[in-house]
Amino acid sequence: MKNWIGRLLGSAEKETVAPVPVSATLTFDDGHAMATEVQATYYRWLTGSSRCTASPEQEAQILREVRSLAADPVCASGLVPRIPELIAQLLTSLSDENISTGALSAQVGRDLVLVAEVIREANSAYYRPVTPIETLEGAVTMLGLNGLRMLLARIAFRPLLRVTTQGVARQVAPIVWKHAERCAFAASVMAPGLSAGVFEAYLSGLMQNLGLQVAFQVADRVCEGKVPGSGEFGIAFFAASRELSSVIASHWDFPPDVVKAIAHAHEPEGSHPAQALALGDRIATLRLLLDAGVIGDDDPLVMQGLNGFERRCLGKLLELSD
Repeated sequence: MKNWIGRLLGSAEKETVAPVPVSATLTFDDGHAMATEVQATYYRWLTGSSRCTASPEQEAQILREVRSLAADPVCASGLVPRIPELIAQLLTSLSDENISTGALSAQVGRDLVLVAEVIREANSAYYRPVTPIETLEGAVTMLGLNGLRMLLARIAFRPLLRVTTQGVARQVAPIVWKHAERCAFAASVMAPGLSAGVFEAYLSGLMQNLGLQVAFQVADRVCEGKVPGSGEFGIAFFAASRELSSVIASHWDFPPDVVKAIAHAHEPEGSHPAQALALGDRIATLRLLLDAGVIGDDDPLVMQGLNGFERRCLGKLLELSD
């Protein structure tokens, strides 16, 4: 698994669409407060009835254990599943820009579940075909190489964010995955305007929640089936889990831009890939809060926290299928 990502990104197709400028709606001084409020609100909603009044010692123990895992990449990466071999092989094939549609269709056709996923994606509201696409080759043509890369990456990561153990981690897993999908899409949309790689941004969005599922298992154990309830803890918890995600990404030989983006996404002087991920994270989080009715369309977190282009991306996330 440690080499396919590098091969894939080494010859990823170039973005041909003119980048859309992404202006910083907020300075860091007020933007940081806005981003913090988004994260705290999301944590409180995500954990819901699983929250408890934890002691400072319990909160400190959870953060200490998560950071300890981040210091041991071999142990940390061993706590999550591996990407299926067939998907890894397909992603490697996609690194060859000269590969034909027929050859790709033949490889995808080896797995009937994968065939169904590809055809379903090609018929989704995002692509909006004039007539329904019923053949695998037609679906591959509709998606294109970059669309197929993103779909296969999403399929590859889906089982990684599933949790087989009982408890809070399993309870939040569907929402954590939904957030990862939307974050990946939004980050890839933000990337061109920040001169960041589109597919790297997409991978960053999928990858950044991987450590979160491990962190929730730690919190569940320390608090005996619950997690600390404060939003302030949630912000520190998210930061520690992103550090864990970046360590696993580095151990799996993800490109340095992806690793650094995850590690520094919410820092004021983050790189362009980190800024793309931070924006994607915020947009995806707001989408989930809007869909759940936690906030309204006219909430300041939306109207003041996002510019016009970012709000259009927020709306586009409605078209993503679950």
